[in-house]
Amino acid sequence: MANAASMREEAENIAVKALGFVASDPELLPRFLAITGIEAHSIRKAASEPGFLAGVLQFILAHEPTLMRFAEETGTPPAAVGKALRALPLGDDNHEHSI
Repeated sequence: MANAASMREEAENIAVKALGFVASDPELLPRFLAITGIEAHSIRKAASEPGFLAGVLQFILAHEPTLMRFAEETGTPPAAVGKALRALPLGDDNHEHSI
């Protein structure tokens, strides 16, 4: 069984692939920016914020055709995207965190 650190690293790798996938798509990127409220020039800075990578995966998972295209183009099993989301900070379903 993989340890938590390696699971998180794998999850981050999937999320970074997903971010590249979104950023390189002329239709997905504007939609992602509009939904998140992030400006294109701020993506690099936002990527270092807790929860950003989880948000990228949530974006991919929210639209099955996008998820399937991402999975096909990157060789990532669709189920691995959901698993990666749960391994990232703020990617679980526990919304009772106090900040």
